[in-house]
Amino acid sequence: MQIGNVLIPNRIVSAPMAGISDKAFRMLAKEAGCGLIFSEMISDKALLFNNQRTRLLLDLAGETGPIAVQIFGSDPEEMAAAAELVEQNGAHLIDINMGCPTPKIVKNREGAALMRDPDLAAAIVYSVVKAVKVPVTVKIRRGWDESSVNGVEIARLVAKNGASAVTVHGRTRTQFYSGQADWGIIRQVVEAVDVPVIGNGDIFTPEDAVRMLSATGCAGVMIGRGSMGNPWIFHRTAAMIERGEKVPPPSDVERIQMALRHLKMAVEFKGEWTGVREMRKHLAWYLKGLRGAARIRDQINQLTEMKEIEHLLLTCLKELM
Repeated sequence: MQIGNVLIPNRIVSAPMAGISDKAFRMLAKEAGCGLIFSEMISDKALLFNNQRTRLLLDLAGETGPIAVQIFGSDPEEMAAAAELVEQNGAHLIDINMGCPTPKIVKNREGAALMRDPDLAAAIVYSVVKAVKVPVTVKIRRGWDESSVNGVEIARLVAKNGASAVTVHGRTRTQFYSGQADWGIIRQVVEAVDVPVIGNGDIFTPEDAVRMLSATGCAGVMIGRGSMGNPWIFHRTAAMIERGEKVPPPSDVERIQMALRHLKMAVEFKGEWTGVREMRKHLAWYLKGLRGAARIRDQINQLTEMKEIEHLLLTCLKELM
């Protein structure tokens, strides 16, 4: 898959997910075979004010590309200035968030709210494209609600203003992540624009990805919630798409081993206090479906030191081996 001048080694893309797709997650996803990795979404204003916590979100040191950094905002000039900072920091692509549905984002005319203001959306894309040399992409939704399904209109507009690719999540803003994603809107966008379209929504298995590619004709598939506690999905999906190979899911032993590794990386990058607390949700995903998972999860949520969690997980591992 080619986006602008950036060659993506396969058709698999990891979604930008706030509080999830941090450095440790990205490195594991890339190692597992994901073609294009996205950062968490980053506020343009926080970047421009040199917010230290936000700067950490932009830490790409030691990561293997290509990496896309997603920014959000509502002012064309501020978005352009933030994009320049992102480019200077080594991002291979810059993505503009026009899909985040959370109230604190949309109330500021950011994220999915931009789909209600096509002129502003176009101005932001134009301004960012002019400011940087790397490809600029845009992530949109099907529309704001059922009465304003304008994904095709917005896709045409951002492509006309210089976007090198468009990602389409097949839900409206009012749906958030509920209900079923409409893959039909993805096909409509594919037919409407001349840039690569990445499909997003309801990819939980390699078979889902194959179906989306077939049903929509999209250039690539973006995997979000299906990758939580499941980095193997990237390799398994790439194998099925590229070779028709059905790779089995990980064993319970492999899942616990990966949970341990992810925990160590999180603590290495963020320190023990933050790393342990932020890993609780990831560990719950890794353990989902295992015997006694609820009990283990409850115990982990009470622990504050990495060595305590490691001991608990190693005990579980011994019981499985």
